[in-house]
Amino acid sequence: MRLRIAVAPFAALALAGSLSACADMGGISLTPAPTGASAEAASYGDYMSAQLAATQHDLNDASKLYRESLSDNPSDPDILDHAFLYTAANGDVGQAAHLATRVVATQADNRAARLTLAVAALKKGDYADARMQIAQSGKGPFTELTLSLLDAWAAAGQGDTKTALADLKLVPTQGGTDVLAAYERALVLDLAGQNDDADAAYREALAGGASPRTIDAYGRFLERTGRTADARALYTKLASGRAVGPISAAGLARLDAGTKPERLVPTASDGAAEALFGIAASLTDETSADIAILYLQLALYLEPHLDLAKIVLADRFEALDKYDDAIAVYRAVDSDSPYKMAAAVQIAIDETHLNRNDAAIADLKTIAAAQPSEISTWTALGDAYRSAEKWPEAEDAYDHAVKLLGTVTDKDWPLFYARAVAEERSHHWNLAEADLQHALKLSPDQAQVLNYLGYSWVDQGRNLTQALAMLEKARSLSPFDGYIVDSVGWAYYRIGRYADAAKTLENAVLLVPGDSTINDHLGDAYWKVGRKLDAHFQWSHALAFGPEADEKPKLEEKLKHGLDVAGTPS
Repeated sequence: MRLRIAVAPFAALALAGSLSACADMGGISLTPAPTGASAEAASYGDYMSAQLAATQHDLNDASKLYRESLSDNPSDPDILDHAFLYTAANGDVGQAAHLATRVVATQADNRAARLTLAVAALKKGDYADARMQIAQSGKGPFTELTLSLLDAWAAAGQGDTKTALADLKLVPTQGGTDVLAAYERALVLDLAGQNDDADAAYREALAGGASPRTIDAYGRFLERTGRTADARALYTKLASGRAVGPISAAGLARLDAGTKPERLVPTASDGAAEALFGIAASLTDETSADIAILYLQLALYLEPHLDLAKIVLADRFEALDKYDDAIAVYRAVDSDSPYKMAAAVQIAIDETHLNRNDAAIADLKTIAAAQPSEISTWTALGDAYRSAEKWPEAEDAYDHAVKLLGTVTDKDWPLFYARAVAEERSHHWNLAEADLQHALKLSPDQAQVLNYLGYSWVDQGRNLTQALAMLEKARSLSPFDGYIVDSVGWAYYRIGRYADAAKTLENAVLLVPGDSTINDHLGDAYWKVGRKLDAHFQWSHALAFGPEADEKPKLEEKLKHGLDVAGTPS
């Protein structure tokens, strides 16, 4: 069977913030400058290599090569811009700030440069300079929001809570939300010691959505102000949540030990880091990955122990298929962080993306032995075994995960689907069939599950009418999935609708032209409608496209004798 497997084993802990991603990034862009006069004036090799690295999202090489190119032509503004931006995005914010001073010497209102200089000033505790940099920045629909938040924290650092709160009043009008404004206001008031107003702002933010950061900040506030019963109730209520669970566990451990935490945001610099992180976490669309990385690097420069920012940064690298970079960031998560175990699991998942299955399996077995009740570990282990095509081991790992589910919800369908795939490949069809049906009961409109079960029934010659209906539904849900279109065509073939089969399978071949099974199916359909020369042509293609070992002799037999002698393949 050649069905694709789509299973998401681990819900990344990135905050799905309520800000809407802005297509206009206010003039801040990491897109390489076009080849032209700059390339001719600079060291051509370094410049072109820098562009290639930038295109491949290789931030380390891009920043290094753009700086080397800049050293050969220090007056070129395009190279300077990109050397600055890629150096900042690579996390070398101190060096980027040095380059930013050169940028603003000729582009006084450059938004990215002024932002970086403001962050550098905040890091030093020079809040007046930070506000000066913010004031001189160019304005735009996205940067207005960022600059208002940073100015609020710079004002808070100066002890000017009134100005900070005035800045935060502008947040909802600049592309932010009432929830974001309430959260940042709570942090400012908490830092200023205005506990009653801080409590009200925290509760307002929580009413808009219990994010991990809001829970962490408010829980710490309750602990510090002696409201331990309220803190325990908050943590206990949310302990089962996968994203908030680590925060609740850490808070309950502190309460049991009788220790009090510091504020989540103990300084104005930390508050600015929190603001940058919150914006970056909201930029979840693919086109915003570069700018999210820049903001996260700025946040981590201000607060190197902001581990949730590391989790989100690694997630953004994963979105760009930069798995080695993601692994490096996950490894930097603090050893005592509530996210350390989640980071370790994600490292193993990224190792599977890099085809390091043995390393991933070894890592996950170690984690599972240490924390056997963590469902994400067993799910990831099942996926690692699946990537290595160790189906019985994958089935066993998924079994452990299912037993840990507790109350099953519609969000759990991928786990039953994953286990079904492992069961089917382990020749435990009855178990696989039951899991596929259960997955569809939880979420009836999953095209891949409909396809897997429907195609399996067609291949077995069972429930053909029901199977065809399921496959046609799957096709309506994913009309450009060539494998699903093939399944529909093969269902037509098995029930004797050969003309419909040929037409449908032609569409499947157009969508996935290099698949041996689909070409084989189309050849069979052509033979049945009398197009025998075309059938031989498709079977030849199928043989050339690397069929599975047990299919090769069947194709060779068809090429010699056709279906009249070879028979209809199973």
